[in-house]
Amino acid sequence: NIDFNVEDDGWHYRKLGKKVWHITEKNEADALRFLVTRPKDKPFFLNVAFFATHAKDGDVRQYMPQNSSMGMYAEDVIPNPKTATEEAWRRMPYFFNEKNEGRARWHWRFDNYTKRQTMMKNYYRMATEVDSACGAILEELRRQDALDNTVIIFTTDNGNFHSEHGLADKWYPHQESIRVPLIIRDPRMMYEQRGTTNDAMTLNIDLAPTILGFAGVPMPDKMMGRDISPLYLSPESPSSSNWRKEFFYEHPIISQKSYIPSSEALVRKDYKYMYWPDYGYEQLFDLVNDPGEMEDIINSTDPHVANTKKEMKTRFDWLKSLVKSDGKVTL
Repeated sequence: NIDFNVEDDGWHYRKLGKKVWHITEKNEADALRFLVTRPKDKPFFLNVAFFATHAKDGDVRQYMPQNSSMGMYAEDVIPNPKTATEEAWRRMPYFFNEKNEGRARWHWRFDNYTKRQTMMKNYYRMATEVDSACGAILEELRRQDALDNTVIIFTTDNGNFHSEHGLADKWYPHQESIRVPLIIRDPRMMYEQRGTTNDAMTLNIDLAPTILGFAGVPMPDKMMGRDISPLYLSPESPSSSNWRKEFFYEHPIISQKSYIPSSEALVRKDYKYMYWPDYGYEQLFDLVNDPGEMEDIINSTDPHVANTKKEMKTRFDWLKSLVKSDGKVTL
C-alpha cells in the first residue's frame, strides 16, 4: 500500500485551484508536504520523480523554466559537443534519416545556433531548479534532525543527446543516452569516502536491491541487480575484483523501425558492441581511443579488434539468451 501518492506528468505550467504552478515547484511542494505530515515514529521511503528536465512534447518552446530562473546563464555561451557535427550525423547507421524521431527532435531544438542556445539555457535552468528543490528537501530533513539517519539517492532514468551525432533525446546505446548520474549520501559512509567518486559499473537494476539492503530486506531470488553499498562501505571495494565489468543493454522498437528502431549492446569500459535487430546491423567502438563513438571498427582487419569483436559477439549472444530466459542474472 502507498500512503501518499501524487502524480504530475507531461506539463511545465498548470493552474491548480487558484495558483499557477510550475511542475518542479509542485514536485518540491508535494515532497515537503509528505515530509512534514509523515509519522515521525516510523521509517519512511520517499521517491520524488521530477518531471524536469523532460521537454513538453508538442510545444515549440520545449523547455519552460520558472520565470525567476530566466536570468540564469543569460550571458553564458553553451558550447557545442565535439560530435555535434554533420559529419557525425552522416556516420550514423544508414537507416538513420530524417524520419528518425531523434533527428526530428534535433530539428526542433538544435538545428541552428540561436535555437540551440535558447534550448540549452532553458534546459540548464530547469536542471538548476531541480537542484534547488533537492536542496529544500535536504534542508527539511535537516530541520527534522533526520538527515543523518536517511540515505539519499540521486539519479535519473536516461541520458540525453544534446545534438551529439545530430540527435536529440534518448533511446539509443550511445554514451550520451545511457550514462546517468548516481550520487549516494549514506550516513554509514566513512568520512574520508564522502565526496569521492567510483567508476564501477552500476545500473538502474541495482537500485531496488540497494534500497532493500538499506531496509534489511532480502532481495527476491530472481531479482536482477546488486546492492551497490559494498562499493563504498567495504574496506576493500569489490569494484576491482568481483564487481561487474560489462552489461547487456536493450531498448525496444517504438512505433516502427524508421521512427525509433530497437537497439541492443554489450557495454564495457573499453569497447562497446552495438546491434540493431530490426536491420541486423552491427557496430563496434573503442571507447578508450574513441569516446565520442565516431569510428565504427566492426570491419577492422586488425587482429586484436577482430578477436575482440568475435569474443564480444559470443558474450552478447549468451547474455541476450540469459536475459530473455527465466534464469537468474547476477552480473
